[in-house]
Amino acid sequence: MADLGVPKILIADDDPHIRQVLVFALTKAGMTTVESADGEETLAVARDQSPDLVVLDINMPKIQGLEVCSRLRVTSDVPILFLSSRDEEIDRVLGIEIGADDYVVKPFSPREVVARVGAILKRSRGRARQSAPEPATIARERLRLDRDGYRAFWDEVEVPLTATEFHLLATLAAAPNKAFSRDEMIDRMHGPGFAVTDRTIDRHVRNVRHKFLKGGGSDVIETRAGVGYRLGPCRGDA
Repeated sequence: MADLGVPKILIADDDPHIRQVLVFALTKAGMTTVESADGEETLAVARDQSPDLVVLDINMPKIQGLEVCSRLRVTSDVPILFLSSRDEEIDRVLGIEIGADDYVVKPFSPREVVARVGAILKRSRGRARQSAPEPATIARERLRLDRDGYRAFWDEVEVPLTATEFHLLATLAAAPNKAFSRDEMIDRMHGPGFAVTDRTIDRHVRNVRHKFLKGGGSDVIETRAGVGYRLGPCRGDA
C-alpha cells in the first residue's frame, strides 16, 4: 500500500505516451504511480509494489492483459481497471468475468480514467470499512467454501471455480435464507454502480451449476421466479 494513505496505482500499458498521460493525471489527482510495459513486468511490479489498483491494458506484450488479470486473481483481490480498444468487446466481457472491476475504452479522457479509479477505490475501501469479519469457512450440507483459499468443495472434492464464480456462490452461501435479485448480487460482489448485466450474472450461475453437477451437486443454486437466486439445499443426488 502507498504511504500515508495515498493510493498507489500501477499503470500497465506498452504505450509510453499513454503511461505518461495517466501518470500526470493520476499524480495531479493526489495519487502515486508505478509503471510496467508488458505482462511479465506487470506481474512482477504488482508482487513487489503491492499497488492499491492496477490500470491494465488488454493488449499487452509477452503476457496478454486477460491472462495477467487471471494470474493476479489467484493470489490478490487488488482492483483492476481494464483499458481496451473499441473492437475488444468480447475481451472486455471476459475480463469482467475473470475478476476485473471496470473498463475504459480507448481513446479515453484522462479525467474519465481518474474518475473511474476514484470510484473503484471508494467502493473497495467502503466495503473494507463496513464489512464485519467473515468466517473463513462456510459449510452448508455437502457444500464447503474456503474463503481464504478461494476454494469450493462438494463432499471434500474440490470444484474449480473462477474468482467471480466463487464470490457469487459465497454471497449466496453467506445468507442462505435470502433470495437475491441480480442487482443485489452485483452490489454484494462488486459494489453499487458496477457495470454488469443480468445476463452476465445468469451466465455465472449456469457455470457454477454445471461444475457442481459433475460431482452430484444438482441443487447448489435455486432460481426464485420473479426475484433472482438463492442458495439451494445442497444435498445433491444422495
